[in-house]
Amino acid sequence: MHGDPAVMEHLRGVRDAAANDAYLARNLQHWNDYGFGLWILRELGGGPPVGRAVLRHLLVEDVDEVEVGYAFYQEYWGKGFATEIAAACLALGRDTLHLTTIVAVTSLTNSASQHVLRKVGLEYERDFINDGKLCALFRTVR
Repeated sequence: MHGDPAVMEHLRGVRDAAANDAYLARNLQHWNDYGFGLWILRELGGGPPVGRAVLRHLLVEDVDEVEVGYAFYQEYWGKGFATEIAAACLALGRDTLHLTTIVAVTSLTNSASQHVLRKVGLEYERDFINDGKLCALFRTVR
């Protein structure tokens, strides 16, 4: 997934093996530290992975937030999976983790993702710099 230019267009670009290893290590450590994090997604009934979802801590301008995110292989775009998993992650954050707010970060040009975020109850808050790139910050409505 991280080597696919179409998938990674809005996710900081294609990753090489070293960046992929670092990403996996960070996400496994997040599970160890918090008991939640990155999930690999499959369709009901099994089969190959269709994408990934995250609910994880993220520093936003030095403030510890919890972020919801997702990515899917291209052949699974437009099938409602992003909406389904984003809603499920938000419910987990609210109902199980008792979070009072959850954020999402997307590129300014990713209108499809912004549409999903609005559908599941997040609102655009502001633009901000994330890892040196201007991004849009969305937040759950309080």
